[in-house]
Amino acid sequence: MNDKQVFRLVTAVSLVVFTAVIILNKKILPVPDIIPAFVYKLPKLNAMINGACTLLLLLSLYMIKEKNIPVHKKLNVITFCLSAVFLLSYITFHWLVQETIFPKDSPLRAPYLVLLISHIILAAAVLPLILLSFYYGLKSQLPDGEMYKMKHKKLVRWSFPIWLYVTITGVAVYLMISPYYLF
Repeated sequence: MNDKQVFRLVTAVSLVVFTAVIILNKKILPVPDIIPAFVYKLPKLNAMINGACTLLLLLSLYMIKEKNIPVHKKLNVITFCLSAVFLLSYITFHWLVQETIFPKDSPLRAPYLVLLISHIILAAAVLPLILLSFYYGLKSQLPDGEMYKMKHKKLVRWSFPIWLYVTITGVAVYLMISPYYLF
């Protein structure tokens, strides 16, 4: 697969995920009459996954600073896989469960909304950056990968802090909204 094809694939995957999240938010898809009990545990699972991803990203940063590329790579693959599980869990929950609204009379509503909106926008923006970072990182391991190594470093300067912010704010959003769940 050449770079152009990878860019097309990254764009397609990002658009599919973004479209799925919008469709879920609009509640267009039919919802089954009986919701499986495990679905109501997914927000806590998602927060735990986000917390784990935060720790793994920080550990990955430490490993790359120590020049331990094999461990850095493994940590990023684990984080990427956990994020994929998170995405499936997030989609399942938001498809099946009615949205919880943060109380309008709460003094924390404005900070919550700022956090939530920044989290959502950056989560959407970071997906293609993460996918390309992985591509460049993997290509940089090849014998002629020096150009990809430089691209990887440049892109990760953006993707890493955004991904880290998204994982941290994912936990914060959960902690702020969870007292208002009706289940």
